[in-house]
Amino acid sequence: MNGVLPFLLHWWRPALEITILAVGIYHAFIFLRGTRGAPIVTGFLALLLALTLTTRLLDLQVLNALLSQFFAFLAVAVVVLFQPEIRRMLAQLGNLPLVPNAQQEREKIEVICETVDRLAPVRIGALIALEQGIQLADLVESGINVDCEATPEMLETIFFPNNAIHDGGVILKGDRILKAACIFPLTQRLDLHKSLGTRHRAAIGLTEETDAVVVVVSEETGQISYAHRGNLTRNVTVEELRSVLTQVLVRRNEPRNWFRWLRPAQRST
Repeated sequence: MNGVLPFLLHWWRPALEITILAVGIYHAFIFLRGTRGAPIVTGFLALLLALTLTTRLLDLQVLNALLSQFFAFLAVAVVVLFQPEIRRMLAQLGNLPLVPNAQQEREKIEVICETVDRLAPVRIGALIALEQGIQLADLVESGINVDCEATPEMLETIFFPNNAIHDGGVILKGDRILKAACIFPLTQRLDLHKSLGTRHRAAIGLTEETDAVVVVVSEETGQISYAHRGNLTRNVTVEELRSVLTQVLVRRNEPRNWFRWLRPAQRST
């Protein structure tokens, strides 16, 4: 025991630093996974690692000196390259709810599910963005201010084909419809299937830049889809959509139970 205590006193700080760095890097990759910044991170790290190994193994002094100078500007490069992801992360941290409002979110989810359940069978296209931490009004083009209560009847009226504002997307914040006929930024990804239309590409594009959840009803097929964090999930049922929206919107507003780990895990049947 006499040797254990000095060992712990000497190594607890390095162990703590390594743990903090590992947790931070892990959560950063989880946060970036599926976003437009993920391929940039992979390519950037691969290039940096290859250059570092090459300069060290071959003793290339000029390149080694340039790399050393580059690391001084690495923080600025990260801010420039990953500005949308950093903005989304900071907005999520700054908008953590102090007072849980899960009931309002559940009511909004029911409005969305009832709306798509009405529109999908008759193949009326819809594009609905659910605002969270990041304000969407600054990122969309045009749009008409509506500012009314979000109800299935109102949303169905907006997206009715003969309506003058049925084209474009709708922005919901809380239980209110903020804007209609909005033009969302289209994704620039090249790996998407050619069958994806403008609505789906706009849904992906908006979720690449923000923390919003975007629900899509296809006008051609009547399929229901949703986009979140740059990922599009197609052809889901209303129940699946309700489950996903509950996971994303309600869980973040429920009070944290820090002692939930004391309860035994429930087995699924």
